[in-house]
Amino acid sequence: MTKPAVLFVCLGNICRSPLAEAAFRRAAQDAGLDIETDSAGTANYHVGEPPDPRSVSEAERHGIDISHYRGRQLAVEDFHHFDIIVGMDRSNMANIGRIDPGDGKARVAMMMDLVPGREGAEVSDPWYGGEDNFRDTWEDVSLGAKAILDLLR
Repeated sequence: MTKPAVLFVCLGNICRSPLAEAAFRRAAQDAGLDIETDSAGTANYHVGEPPDPRSVSEAERHGIDISHYRGRQLAVEDFHHFDIIVGMDRSNMANIGRIDPGDGKARVAMMMDLVPGREGAEVSDPWYGGEDNFRDTWEDVSLGAKAILDLLR
């Protein structure tokens, strides 16, 4: 069996999706699961750039180094490679839908729709806020990471 592959997607790939990737990577590691994970943005604003320093700091608070992550843009090939593509909010989901070729294998879902009791909620966007906003985002993506692991088991 090939290892599951999960892609996390937000707009710029410097705040929410890198944190989601980090939370999921840690949760899978703690669960002893061999997975492939990555993150991407629907826009090309930050291709090749590291995550927002506030995201790097939040991940570091949890003992995770994401400073080596680099932004990339969601591509048609991702729908053929990944098993699950996870959007952070409704706007991301609409953008993902515009890129989706329709013939890929990926299941596409909004992250909080996978968390029982949080269906319809969006992952908190920390961009315009301070450290507290990044903590809220970490809480959301950590819940999402656990829900995705439950799906994969």
